[in-house]
Amino acid sequence: MSSISLRRVAHAWRVQRRALCGTARYYGTGPSGLEARGEDTASLKTLKVHTLSRTYFSGIQPTGVPHLGNYLGALRNWVKLQREAAPHDTLYFSIVGWHALTLPQDRKVLLGAQTDMMALLLAIGLDPKRSIIFHQSQNPNHLELAWYLNCITPVGKLRRMTTWKGRLADSRNANDESEVDDSLLNTGLFTYPVLQAADILLYKATHVPVGEDQQQHIELCRDLAEIFNRQLEADNKTFRATFPLPAPVYTPSKRILSLRDPTSKMSKSSPIEQSRILLTDSPEEIKAKIRRAVTDSVQGITYDPVNRPGTSNLLTILAACENTEPEQVADLYSGKDHGHLKSDVIDAVVEMLRRPREEYERLIQARTYLTEVAQDGLWKAKLQSEQVMRTVRERLGMLATP
Repeated sequence: MSSISLRRVAHAWRVQRRALCGTARYYGTGPSGLEARGEDTASLKTLKVHTLSRTYFSGIQPTGVPHLGNYLGALRNWVKLQREAAPHDTLYFSIVGWHALTLPQDRKVLLGAQTDMMALLLAIGLDPKRSIIFHQSQNPNHLELAWYLNCITPVGKLRRMTTWKGRLADSRNANDESEVDDSLLNTGLFTYPVLQAADILLYKATHVPVGEDQQQHIELCRDLAEIFNRQLEADNKTFRATFPLPAPVYTPSKRILSLRDPTSKMSKSSPIEQSRILLTDSPEEIKAKIRRAVTDSVQGITYDPVNRPGTSNLLTILAACENTEPEQVADLYSGKDHGHLKSDVIDAVVEMLRRPREEYERLIQARTYLTEVAQDGLWKAKLQSEQVMRTVRERLGMLATP
């Protein structure tokens, strides 16, 4: 980008921020890292290209209220990433509504769920003054880039993806992935990883916070970026690489399992409500669910995920709440029984989720504010993505948007 264009972008950004700051109140759980250091988040220096700057992108589907596994495995790490990111790093967190359409949805439920998810992301501590939080479905550039990437994606690579079987199994409450086959697969679900790649590349993300189950998708994203860059470079040696190759940032948390079936992960789509703890659950609901959690009849408390999955799951949850390791937690329960363990897990989970739940209950009533945050995030997302798409259209020989 030229210096003149950069100044224009910076000026537009500052004007937009001043306009929004006069109307929107921040409902987050604390100041951003920039504000805490007394820095101007709208200054030009946050827009300059830094040699070591990073761009993070991650998304969450709006279908269903996030559960404890979502929070410990991803959402809490988003807040940690926001807190520890360097001042010139850029963070995008998106509510990916288009991905939800790969399976049948109720229109009214989906509309409400997207607003609810925005409230939840703010309630857990994401700061719209530090991170760019937006609805993917309001930016058509995602779909345009996904189509271009579909045109260079080998079908063989998509056939090797395993996640579509898992999603179908969850949606049909199947016992395992062997119970689903290609006859149940729609094209949207089959090409889901390509849209995910477009989400990431559209913002030239350098790092993507994901769980290890998304490793295949990140590898495909890198492959598509490489194919796109290589094909254009072959046509014109003066072209610089359009996309960076994004690196996965795997979350350190262990997988949280179902409270009723500790051989499978905690899931939003499970028909058994007692199997998961939702971020919006009351203390009474959390207590009832953990009290009914499946354990075993073995005396004592030990961490043994293979032979004692239910007991080990409770230890994993308690360790995650206390930012320690389950093996260390297990050592504290020598001579104690499951009743003691469940009681402590209840106290830890209730306290950890207390503030996010209170913030959510307050934010869900502030519809005007949620709309302002979504519009602000969308404006910033489009500002970046449109620059990328102009380059993509030009290099593909498509007519650029005036």
